[in-house]
Amino acid sequence: MTGGNPAMRAMVLERANAPLLLRERPRPEPGLGEVAINVAACGVCRTDLHIIDGELAEPELPLVPGHEIVGRVRALGAGVDGLDVGRRVGVPWLGHTCGTCFYCKRGMENLCDFPLFTGYTRDGGYAEACVADAAYVFALPEGPSDAELAPWLCAGLIGQRSLTMAGDAERLGLYGFGAAAHLIAQVALFEGRRLFAFTRPGDTAAQDFARAIGVHWAGGSDETPPEALDAAILFAPVGALVPAALAAVRKGGIVVCGGIHMSDIPSFPYADLWGERVVRSVANLTRADGERFFEVAPRAGVASHVETFPLEEANTALARLREGTLSGAAVLVP
Repeated sequence: MTGGNPAMRAMVLERANAPLLLRERPRPEPGLGEVAINVAACGVCRTDLHIIDGELAEPELPLVPGHEIVGRVRALGAGVDGLDVGRRVGVPWLGHTCGTCFYCKRGMENLCDFPLFTGYTRDGGYAEACVADAAYVFALPEGPSDAELAPWLCAGLIGQRSLTMAGDAERLGLYGFGAAAHLIAQVALFEGRRLFAFTRPGDTAAQDFARAIGVHWAGGSDETPPEALDAAILFAPVGALVPAALAAVRKGGIVVCGGIHMSDIPSFPYADLWGERVVRSVANLTRADGERFFEVAPRAGVASHVETFPLEEANTALARLREGTLSGAAVLVP
């Protein structure tokens, strides 16, 4: 049931606010209900930055980050059905849920009281191999490349959940036009919505990128859109954007905060919320979100704009993400 090199390379977080270190580790073997995976690509997500920078404060250290994993099944643990060795699979952020708490029993596994998260409370994909709970991996299509599929595993899934939370908004604002926004924008355009992209003030490259995707309007986050929005999704982790988005949506409009971490939201007048406007957060994801996204994305012709980096250049990719100098998504290729 096992095979391959008994050792692997991994980029490891040994303490917060420090660079990842290249280490050699034993290649992990699957336990009950798990699969062992040879990693072909792993996306670099802003959540990884929040973990490495100490903003998410309870990682299992030492930790291999990464939760946008694409690879091939190398070995099956006991009790695994429905997956075969060699199958291309994806591993997302949600790595395991208890199945018995209040939320799990009501179909809200993203709010599970006792979850495990890939690349946070269990090792992730900044490595040549990983293990995952077989019930939480996705069988992936064979069309797009491994690197192109990697951002789908978080940026795409969180984007899908955020879009669902935005309801049937025809005029939709996207604050922060990076990995998640550029993927879900393509789905939203496929659905016939009109998109308004907000970037860092003065970031004309990001605005040009958004226009190339097909948005109706692109400008700085300090600008007022030419029309009142039905809803807005915030992918940038900047609390000050919440009042700005509230000011941009019409009465009854929805502001969706799509990140796992955000800086503090400043105070704002109640009048900005009045008129039955809504502010809501998105927490994690469900397997159903993945099923929906993987069904619609191919029909929408979703294409990932990626920049690839060797595994050992993970710190460079993270720095580029922190600086906002990426166009699209960064992907590590071991």
